[in-house]
Order: sequence, then structure tokens, then C-alpha cells
Amino acid sequence: MCVTIMSDVAWNIQQVRDRIQQICKRDGLSQPVRLVAVSKTKPNQLIEDALSVGQLHFGENYVQELVAKAPELSDKIKWHFIGHLQSNKVKNLLNNVPNLFVIESVDSVKLATEINKNCAKLLAPNGRWLELGRGKLNVMVQVNTSGELSKSGVEPNDCVKLAEHIHRNCPALNLFGLMTIGKADDSSATSFKVLSACKLAVAEALSPEVTADSLELSMGMSGDFELAISNGSTNVRVGSTIFGARAYAASKPVEGPPSTSMPSIFAPARADLSSTLSKLSTDETAGDHNQSSATATATATTTGNT
Repeated sequence: MCVTIMSDVAWNIQQVRDRIQQICKRDGLSQPVRLVAVSKTKPNQLIEDALSVGQLHFGENYVQELVAKAPELSDKIKWHFIGHLQSNKVKNLLNNVPNLFVIESVDSVKLATEINKNCAKLLAPNGRWLELGRGKLNVMVQVNTSGELSKSGVEPNDCVKLAEHIHRNCPALNLFGLMTIGKADDSSATSFKVLSACKLAVAEALSPEVTADSLELSMGMSGDFELAISNGSTNVRVGSTIFGARAYAASKPVEGPPSTSMPSIFAPARADLSSTLSKLSTDETAGDHNQSSATATATATTTGNT
């Protein structure tokens, strides 16, 4: 009798898939949710293990690492670039990763314009992408929904302007959706609700060419992907739950402590979006106040019993 032994990575992927299915079933969600296995700092063998169970979407944060990995792995992989991207590294990324599926971290007009310029060359007559039968490159607008200084992304009230630029002025790009990194340990899902509101604002601004249903939401990681799915995510980026904890070089700079405040998104750029975001901020502030009051009461009670 032949017994198939599943690797730890393959087993973990199946467990995550099962959890995704359970959430979708529980919440009555019909739209499929894409699992992106975030493989940054991980060796190719672990990616091969994931490929063995049909995992095709992988996420990388660093251009140099992705450019080195891509030629050594199957061209069936659909790579997601999810890290902060500098304009001067766009050409290297696009020229050396022909199976790049999407750049999820577009956070400025300058960056979008640079990506479009390079994609246009690759799609021109005799361009490499045209020879490969490739079309427009999918891109997502990254939104900083938590206001943390350590995170990239446009402020929520600026997301419509950037989305409009991509849709109107970047013919080599396809506006695929919006992406955010949620605030750690935020059970209120405020960051996810903000991104959902941004999606509706973008769809309204670009209607009828773009609809809310045509825009994806990339939100949710190992610690919160189930909460993100419940709040509309169609693309979850899961790393440590699949591959284990990441090992970084000792010289990697450590980011400063994140801000605990909500983003300064309440200038009246769009009245409808600003109103929605203001309400979410008020709800979160009230929740923090209630939690603080409860903690103070518990502390006083404990002191009294002592």
C-alpha cells in the first residue's frame, strides 16, 4: 500500500484552506477568497512543497529576493508583490518576473506612473510581455487604514485620487482592487471596514467602468484573515501560519513603535467617505474608552480585595 506523507507546509495550507471555507460557509459568502502564501525569506524548497498541493499564488516583499527566486521556480506561479516598492526598482521587478500577477502596494501617483511606463514598453510591439501573451498588469492601491507611521499606503481620503489616476492615465495597468495591512490585535476590524468604505468610494467615482464587484479587497494575514474575510476580503496574505516564523538578517532595521491613533483622514476630500470614516473612528474611540474604563474598574476591585 502506498502512503503519501504530506509535508508540514502542505498540511498547513490545507488547514488554512479549510478555515477559509468554514468562514465563508458560516457567513454565507459566495465570492471565492484567494489564498496568497507569503513566502518572503523562505527557501525555494518550502515553496515547492506548497506547489505540490496546488498552491499557485505566492507573495513576496522584496524585489531582490523575488527576482532571484522567480527564475528558479515554476512559471505557473502567480507572484504577488506586496512590499513597499521604490520607483527605481520597478524596471528590475517587471523585466525579471514575467509571471508577476499583481503589485498590491501601489501607494503614489509617481509609482503608478513608473509602473505604467515600464509595462507599456513590455507590451509594445516586440515587447517581451507581448511575446508571452501577457496583458495589462494588475495593480492594487495600498491604503493606510490604521494611521500607523510604520505602514505604507495612501490615506483613505486620497485613495480615490490615486485610483482615478491609474484608471484614467495608466493604460498598461488594470485597477484590480485595494490593499491594506490591518491594525494588530484589532478585534473591531476598523481597518477592514475603512478599506471596504474606500472600495465603495472608488467604485462610485469610476462608475460605470468600474463597479464594487469588480474591485478586490486584499486584507487579512495570519493573525486576522478570518476576521478580514468576514468583512469582505477576497484576497488573504498568509505567511507564518503556513511557513512558520520568519528569520530576518540581524542587520534588518527595526521599525519604530506604531502610532495608536487613527489616520488623519477626516479632511472633507469626499463628504460621503469622510462621514463613513469619521463614524468608524468615533466607534473605535468609544470602544477604547469602554475598554479602558473596564480595566480601571477591574484594577480598583482587585486592589480592594488585596
